[in-house]
Amino acid sequence: MAQRPRGERPAQRKVAQMRQREHARQVRFRILSGIVLLAGVAVLAVVLASVIGNRTQTVRGTVRGMAQGATVDGIACSAGEQVAYHIHAHLAIFVNGHTEVVPRGIGIPGPEQVQSGFVVGGKCFYWLHTHDNTGIIHIESPTKRLYTLGQFFDIWGQPLSNHQVGSATGVVTVFVNGHRYSGDPRSITLTPHEVIQLDVGTVVPPRPFTFPPGY
Repeated sequence: MAQRPRGERPAQRKVAQMRQREHARQVRFRILSGIVLLAGVAVLAVVLASVIGNRTQTVRGTVRGMAQGATVDGIACSAGEQVAYHIHAHLAIFVNGHTEVVPRGIGIPGPEQVQSGFVVGGKCFYWLHTHDNTGIIHIESPTKRLYTLGQFFDIWGQPLSNHQVGSATGVVTVFVNGHRYSGDPRSITLTPHEVIQLDVGTVVPPRPFTFPPGY
């Protein structure tokens, strides 16, 4: 049997060790690369969620949590509209500069009866309600009395404060008839042709509103 040259086995062992170390290095590199990639995906997901969240923190859409007929803040839901005291105010909402729709049918629990985008009927009518999505609040009460924006939001089932409007949170800037309002927005009284603007985050210069004829 031919004898192997001296030093061949140590050389083979050295090569094998080097290959093992290289393989281990590659495995560590792949694991580290995977961790970095997963971390990057997670960060990207958080950023996208934040951006999307800021754009979708709105009060538009369905009136989730809206009162369904029970008396709210002393305001009943009557079988028909009341005409003894009938005035209108307007509400505009902006979230980070974007217009938010005040939904139709607030204060008119379903099933809704709609004609040309105007809610003409439902189970009952709260004395504060909206017929369409123009932002006009109808105050139709059996007696002449003062109502507040906070009561309207309570019927709507949405929070309102100096730091929140519906699901949107942030510093809330309030304008009433074009003038800055520094108090609690819930305490704003609803008066004839009052124009109320709520800005969450970015401040939008107060926008005027023209009520339709007959309002």
